[in-house]
Amino acid sequence: MNREIHILFTSIGRRVELVEAFQKAAQKLGVKLVIYGADVSKTAPALFYCDEIVEICKIADPKYISELIKICEKNKIDALIPTIDTDLLMLSYNKEKFEKIGTKVYVSSYEHIKWCRDKRLTSEFFKSCGLHSPNVYDNINKYHEEYPAFIKPIDGSSSIDAYMVKNIKELKVFSDKIGEYIIQPYIEGKEYTIDIFCNYDGSSVFITPRERLAVRSGEVLKTRITQDDIIIEEMKKLIETFRPCGQITVQLIQEKSLRENYYIEINPRFGGGAPLSIKAGADSAMALLLDVMGKQLAFQQYAALDNAVFSRFDQSVCIQEGTKKKYDYY
Repeated sequence: MNREIHILFTSIGRRVELVEAFQKAAQKLGVKLVIYGADVSKTAPALFYCDEIVEICKIADPKYISELIKICEKNKIDALIPTIDTDLLMLSYNKEKFEKIGTKVYVSSYEHIKWCRDKRLTSEFFKSCGLHSPNVYDNINKYHEEYPAFIKPIDGSSSIDAYMVKNIKELKVFSDKIGEYIIQPYIEGKEYTIDIFCNYDGSSVFITPRERLAVRSGEVLKTRITQDDIIIEEMKKLIETFRPCGQITVQLIQEKSLRENYYIEINPRFGGGAPLSIKAGADSAMALLLDVMGKQLAFQQYAALDNAVFSRFDQSVCIQEGTKKKYDYY
């Protein structure tokens, strides 16, 4: 395999682990991989692990998509991989424009991204698949279920402005703070994330449930791979309808007493903890590279090692060499 593959990560931020996962996958496959990184911040740490850094305007800029297309065309980008929620709708809406220049954008369909970005639609979608999901309310006057309850932005992510409230008084305070919100009854139990990878055509490759043992700001710090057959079968139902393109992560809470799975969220991109499933054996980085090369993997049952536990930590990278300052002592 002597082909050179070019991939572009947008809004790459701190996704160093993800970049490294693709580099290791390319080494295993024996292919030359050139990773391009784009971010509005020139000091984003993951940029310094990429082979090439490209400048791009802010996502809110009207020229964002046209600039991305120029970058992809100029650098012969084979695959564009988004890493944050903000640009998913735009990328999915303009997916065909990228395909015309030979770039596959690994993002699901526009309609399905809309389901994910609006938490009311997400809940309806789960229920349409025959899965449990907490009821959703977008008006505090309509919420008459038990407390505690959970309130969060209607299109939120990373647990920003998400709060557990104990009574109607707290609910009113946080509803005024958040703006457009949803309310759901709070469910006590174990939290799980399911890393799912599908080929570009929506055919499934990996389904990897993992328990969230410790979380900070919505991102997992410690996790355990949990090959739960019920969760896996429930996700097969979801995939039949959703037909994901590339990586998505699904979140659920397993209710404490009856152990029913209540699905709460879909992030249709590589989640922050996705490299943990990759390290455990569900190598979606390798699967994506093979997909780009026209070598699709079939579904791999139990690809990740069951009960493997991972704990994450912070590292630093020097982005600018300093200068030694001379001090005069008196």
